[in-house]
Amino acid sequence: MLDKLRAGGPLVIAFRESSIPFSYMASGKEPVGYAIDLCLQLADVLRKELKLPNMQVSYLPVSAAQRIPSIVEGRADLQCSSTINNAERREKVSFTIPHFITGIRYLVKATSNIDSLEDLKGKRVVSTVGATGLQILEQKNRELLHGMTILPAPTHTAAVEMVESGKADAFAMDDIQLYSLAANRPDPKALKVVGKFLTTDALAIMFAKDDLPLKRLVDREMRRLIMSRDIYPIYDKWFMQPIPPKGQSLQLPPSYLLKDFWKYPSDFVPG
Repeated sequence: MLDKLRAGGPLVIAFRESSIPFSYMASGKEPVGYAIDLCLQLADVLRKELKLPNMQVSYLPVSAAQRIPSIVEGRADLQCSSTINNAERREKVSFTIPHFITGIRYLVKATSNIDSLEDLKGKRVVSTVGATGLQILEQKNRELLHGMTILPAPTHTAAVEMVESGKADAFAMDDIQLYSLAANRPDPKALKVVGKFLTTDALAIMFAKDDLPLKRLVDREMRRLIMSRDIYPIYDKWFMQPIPPKGQSLQLPPSYLLKDFWKYPSDFVPG
């Protein structure tokens, strides 16, 4: 990939259009978000390291299902949103040091009695195509004989709308995504996030497998951001302060899991 940049090509950043607050479209023509800011920081490092002050950045919108193919097929150089680093994906792509720790929980109507995985027996549960939530739900459904009806949705927004309209009883997804999506709905108080973590997942920037020169540069900068604490103002901007488009704050300080992970930042993620 570095050779492509040296030849004058742009750095192509793949992003999700509704993955608040990691990457999404607000009011401008370019995406914004926590992962986008981190990737723009990486772009600056590439400009300096490669002595390419005029290197351009272009953006490629992708769905959850298109994320990995966009990297594997070479259509994007970095994938910057809310992608979980797991063993199955590491067969095809590489990840840098995680920028967030999350886990699967459930978004339901505020009036719902659902409070746990046990309460989902016989219920209709939606998750997004290409996200790990679908695979985990199907696995748990088989193991526990819950009789859930697992419904696929093309986007996070579509999944939320299914819960709001009553087409689904719950939306299973990373809890940070659920909090973000709910906060930006017309009536945020009509929804709530419930349940214990079904998984514990590390989110990280993704790029081509075995691109060692790129990985060295990206890992070094991510480690510097974390150890210098320069990453904390970026985190606060997107999780503790009002964010577009509605100017609402998620009020989510770094979890103890994330702070512990950042004490010794590594790209190693179990599982």
